[in-house]
Amino acid sequence: MTHRGSRVLRVGSLARVEGEGSLHLRVAGRRVAEAQLRIYEPPRFFEAFLRGRAYTEPPDITARVCGICPVAYQMSACRAIEDACGVTVDRPLRDLRRLLYCGEWIESHALHIYLLHAPDFLGCDSAVDLARTQRAAVERGLRLKQAGNAVLELLGGRAIHPVNVRLGGFHRVPARAELRSLEEQLRRAADDAWETVRLVSAFDFPEASLDADFLALASPTTYAIEDGIPTVLRAGEGRRRFPVGAFLDHVREEQVPHSTALHSRLDGRRHLTGPLARFAINGGLLSPTAREAAGEAGLGAVCRNPYRSVLVRAVEVVYAVDEALRIIAAYEPPARPHVDVRPRQGTGHGATEAPRGLLYHRYRIDEEGTVTDACLVPPTAQNQGAIEDDLVRIVERAIAEGDRTDEELTRLCERAIRNHDPCISCSAHFLDLTIERV
Repeated sequence: MTHRGSRVLRVGSLARVEGEGSLHLRVAGRRVAEAQLRIYEPPRFFEAFLRGRAYTEPPDITARVCGICPVAYQMSACRAIEDACGVTVDRPLRDLRRLLYCGEWIESHALHIYLLHAPDFLGCDSAVDLARTQRAAVERGLRLKQAGNAVLELLGGRAIHPVNVRLGGFHRVPARAELRSLEEQLRRAADDAWETVRLVSAFDFPEASLDADFLALASPTTYAIEDGIPTVLRAGEGRRRFPVGAFLDHVREEQVPHSTALHSRLDGRRHLTGPLARFAINGGLLSPTAREAAGEAGLGAVCRNPYRSVLVRAVEVVYAVDEALRIIAAYEPPARPHVDVRPRQGTGHGATEAPRGLLYHRYRIDEEGTVTDACLVPPTAQNQGAIEDDLVRIVERAIAEGDRTDEELTRLCERAIRNHDPCISCSAHFLDLTIERV
């Protein structure tokens, strides 16, 4: 994270966008002629060094792509390898995977809401500054993050880069009493989640609207997290779906000169994945408690205002806590901690909903179980183009409303980028803004 005119801090985050970034705007009169969100961190090469590894290794290796969302990478990798091997995981094990994922949603969303995004709405420069004036709120966010981490630690063995996940399930599954031990902390988290919705609902949200297509997983019976079918929602049109195996036929990645993060288009159009897309596509399948929270927050069926994405995240925290408690209450230890996953030659596809959006993995393995090819498409790589388009609209509107200094535009752009929470480093106060006026 780079604080303008201050210091540089290095933190782990999503592949291709870890570390520092900058934004180049070229303004001609009242028009933005060019907007480039420059991600210049060197490539991580995960796809390259997955080749030649055993088919059992991607879940552990790809977890290192991100310290905030390791479960997302593990689950997408597991689903893709299991798909290649023709294996379906038992329902009790799938429920435990969903519970583990709920823990990640809770801790990641709490981190974003309280430590990265709330200062923008509350007139603070940082979470440290916010803690001086709203200590109780920051402590609430930390409690929520601790609750999510507790789930990760129990099911995953540790909160960062869990070690208990494996193909087919887990190395070890918890006893009923172990899961029950989380209930009291999660019930407190449920209260904190409601208070989070109330806090965020009171923010002053500028008017804005995205016209990008929405892309999220959809499941017929539950709010999609660890499973689902890619579903597209285009403004003014109905929904359409395509199989996970056809993902790369629809989402095409391209390299751009100004960024080491790839840009993507969905059937030739800009698209956005993440909380706004999930809520628009799956909102009717939230738990009754989460739907009540969404109603109290004033969210309609579809929200296209990127500033209000933080509100959708708060509702998703209510849902994730509610879902975690539901799974724990119904839990009976499965007969086996994992199903056998034997190698066979084939190609497998897997997609899950990371807190920041849809994460897709594809692997090819040979008959001996060696990975011969790997492809990872993270949410940020899909969202980069849509974020740039969003920046153009926001800056042009600001200029049209009155002359803005470079410093004012810098703050505005930083805030707009944090709406999308592309990664931990991009979400902190990192931005160097160059404005070229012609």
